[in-house]
Amino acid sequence: MVITIPIEFTWHPGMSKSQKQKSIRSLHDVAKQTSGLENILEISSKSENELGVRLSAFNLMLEMQNGIEASVEVLFQGSKVFTQGGPYIDIYQKMSREAKQDKRLKESGYLLAFRYANFDWPLTPQTAFYDWLYLTALRQNPSLAKKLLEYDGFSDIEFNPDKSINCQAASAALYKALVKRELIDLALSCPDEFIRIHEEQKKKPVPIQEDLFDSAYGRTAV
Repeated sequence: MVITIPIEFTWHPGMSKSQKQKSIRSLHDVAKQTSGLENILEISSKSENELGVRLSAFNLMLEMQNGIEASVEVLFQGSKVFTQGGPYIDIYQKMSREAKQDKRLKESGYLLAFRYANFDWPLTPQTAFYDWLYLTALRQNPSLAKKLLEYDGFSDIEFNPDKSINCQAASAALYKALVKRELIDLALSCPDEFIRIHEEQKKKPVPIQEDLFDSAYGRTAV
């Protein structure tokens, strides 16, 4: 359901927001020329589109069962279970950047699972728990979710596939794919169902070329 399209583009070095935005424009220009994607949304805090900034996992909020709100990033980090500790649910009270930099996340041994709302999420299928949090947050923010569906593809300039597994652009593409297939309600009905659908979509063959850019497919441009 999610197709990742490798794109070669001009990278503008530097950590400043302006440099990142130059790289985003370069990425999108090449993607439009080579992949057939016309309407691409950058999802990160560096996005030039306010929607992309609000959809960043650092900013996208999810209300927990106890009524407390936290960002997707905060809940993801605070739910980690390690060989020597966790989950550290006090992280739920932190800001996104502070949560990600919590020292315990690097000093507690190997990652074993994620524990959230009395459910233990396994490490496989990869990205399942992160995707669940992101899609659940989208469901709670219908105005943002509706605008997301207007885009053909998604990018995340901050994502480094050599260092990370989870990608908010891929999560956004998965949401669109599930909505177009009328599977979103079933997928979010319970964690077990989400994991089943997540595993099944990984097994599906890549569509033939003429179907590659059908509007039914959620896609990432990374």
